[in-house]
Amino acid sequence: MGEQVRWMITGGCGFIGTALVSRLIAEGGNSITVLDNLSVGSREDLGRVCRFATVEADAGTGGAPGIESDVRLVVGDICDHQTALRMTRDTDVIVHLAANTGVLRSIDNPRPDFDMNARGTFNYLEGARVNGAPRFVYASSGAVLGSCTPPISEELPTRPVSPYGASKLAGEAYCFAYHGSYGIETIALRFGNVYGPGSGKKQSVVAKFIGQALRGETLEIYGDGRQTRDFIYIDDIIDAIYRAGTRPGIGGNAYQVASSREVCLLELTEKLLACLRGRGVNGVGVRHIEEKTGEVRRLYSDCGKAKRELGWSPAFDFDEGLVLTVDWFLRMGR
Repeated sequence: MGEQVRWMITGGCGFIGTALVSRLIAEGGNSITVLDNLSVGSREDLGRVCRFATVEADAGTGGAPGIESDVRLVVGDICDHQTALRMTRDTDVIVHLAANTGVLRSIDNPRPDFDMNARGTFNYLEGARVNGAPRFVYASSGAVLGSCTPPISEELPTRPVSPYGASKLAGEAYCFAYHGSYGIETIALRFGNVYGPGSGKKQSVVAKFIGQALRGETLEIYGDGRQTRDFIYIDDIIDAIYRAGTRPGIGGNAYQVASSREVCLLELTEKLLACLRGRGVNGVGVRHIEEKTGEVRRLYSDCGKAKRELGWSPAFDFDEGLVLTVDWFLRMGR
């Protein structure tokens, strides 16, 4: 890839994106271009982890002289294919994080998931093809598998039960096709439920519950609360992305990236409330509401393939990560 690795990150102002930028700066030897439409992440979020220059999309993706961290921000939309063609010039690794997220939101309104997750992914793969970008790391999800008996693995058939899962599967399919037809080293990482410091704007359950508790709101659990998820700490996700972007000989693959531990929402709630009480946050209410259709009942991953081929395994257990996350929210006053 040359002496300096040129990274292009879609959604780079978001929770995962800013954590990845921070890791790349710490590693050194990286030129970083971020594309974000600023609908969730902001310039301020990116500014917390680096110094950056805002540039126009047609300026290319080369280094930004005169700023310490060599980070460039382009404000743009992944659904604009012309922007995608410009953004993918002179790039070694494309990390495609930008997406419309949330199973329940996709059930209420499926069109944004198709437009952003399927069409947006196609735009950046096509940019990689046209411009000769050799590696493409795609943020996918266990939702592509739908309802199945866990642990889920890469060997199971993909049968999504939500529009979100279907849109992510469409992105995976195009990744496999662009590897097979054009030789692009595409890697799809099926993330578990990511949580951790920096997640103040996320609507996934850990961040949502912590934010509601600190605002004095009642936590709402769908159904009986025995549905399970596999929660993965932000630093572990970033390590997997970095390995996927730099490890040779893994193109055309999908990997489960999670903790391989099954946690039900009742257990999460109990642990969270205990952690909050230990920090003086008391009296948080909890109530159960009607279960929503389209949600997977049980979900946790077998990450053996990622361990074997990426050399990756999670370093943080759930209890440790939850404490670190609560403490971050308290420091930020959220």
